[in-house]
Amino acid sequence: MTAKIIARSKNDFTIQLKIPYANSMLECEELILKSLNEAGSLSTGESLKQFDTDGKPIMTGDIKWTAKGKIEKTYQTPYGETTIERFVYQNSKGGRIFCPLERDARIILTATPKFSKTLSSKYSEFGSSRVTKDLEENHGRIVARSFVQNVCDAIGVVAYAKEVEWNYDLPEMDRPVSSVSVGLDGTCMLMSEDGYRQAMVGTIAFLDKDGNRQHTIYTAAAPESGKELFLKKFDNEIERARNKFPKATFVGLADGAKDNWDFLGPRTDKQILDFWHATEYLAKASEVMFKGKGKIEDKQEWLSNACHDLKHKHRSASKLLSEAVDHQENNKMNEEDRNKIQSMITYFTNNKNKMNYASNIEDNLPIGSGVTEAACKVIVKQRLCGAGMKWGSRGASVVLSLRAINSSEGRWSQFWSKIDRSGFPLVPDAA
Repeated sequence: MTAKIIARSKNDFTIQLKIPYANSMLECEELILKSLNEAGSLSTGESLKQFDTDGKPIMTGDIKWTAKGKIEKTYQTPYGETTIERFVYQNSKGGRIFCPLERDARIILTATPKFSKTLSSKYSEFGSSRVTKDLEENHGRIVARSFVQNVCDAIGVVAYAKEVEWNYDLPEMDRPVSSVSVGLDGTCMLMSEDGYRQAMVGTIAFLDKDGNRQHTIYTAAAPESGKELFLKKFDNEIERARNKFPKATFVGLADGAKDNWDFLGPRTDKQILDFWHATEYLAKASEVMFKGKGKIEDKQEWLSNACHDLKHKHRSASKLLSEAVDHQENNKMNEEDRNKIQSMITYFTNNKNKMNYASNIEDNLPIGSGVTEAACKVIVKQRLCGAGMKWGSRGASVVLSLRAINSSEGRWSQFWSKIDRSGFPLVPDAA
């Protein structure tokens, strides 16, 4: 061992560390990392001891606990394993063993809080196999894949369980918030028992008077029947944002799915259909309206003008709808083409009251749900839809909860501050 404690006082301790030279800088750095990890493990063990009791009886409510002596236990730290002796307790009725040190030091299974935070952050980004590989190659830490999964599962369960209960503070914005964009969307993922199901993602974006996005809150939920849990979580987030910025204009943004608007309508001041979804239907209609040789340039010109007018001119949605209806009524076409243009007619008919794009642009309000669609890819697809991945409901919920918290700026540190203050509710019995 190259690290040792050479002095202790009431407030601190001093470690002496010996690091050898090597023939290459890479080898030097590897030796430095190994030595620092050794010092970190030794320091963590020493620090843990301050959370132990003196062995005297303790009370939790009306229950008296008596020390059964000190038992040795190995804990996992960011630097390596550390083994210490600590007091364990039992009450007069026998039963479970209680370790005050693990409660007060916020041990999660056998991981220290900092190591638990590191593991769960990495696990929110990629799978357990890559986490173990990253730890070994970049941190000099070798841990079992099952250990990573168990610790992160425990943390994810807390994140999932506390999503509605725990409030998170918004960061200070550089500029006053003028509008808030609220969007939700679904994306498919493969479940172990039910095949492909729809996971839900919600975003709340805070914009200044010029329409620049300053901050985004992400909410996500695994596939569920009726989307009740997701909608409850998302509703709470919207209400908190309303309370924080009561004068801001809340804009609902989504595609044409009716249940999206059933939810967004009562919770937002203005509702706007995602502009890019609307242009996709214009593109389908243009294929029919300008079908035939020599009409490619005409189609491109019409589509470009149609998209421009829809975006910048008032009442353009109604005019484009009338143009599509006239074409359908006055031209013969096969069933496939008729279905294409009918889909545009139906879409615009159902949503033209939410296609006031020119008005939103004039008011510097958003017209696209790109941030929500991007969240579907980043929050769900990148992490849960890799080759060969199948998920159970619990596992998917755990990962999405961690990922949503970690993706919302400032929330990850707040989440861990809450655990640090209030404790970890799933601390196991001592062994």
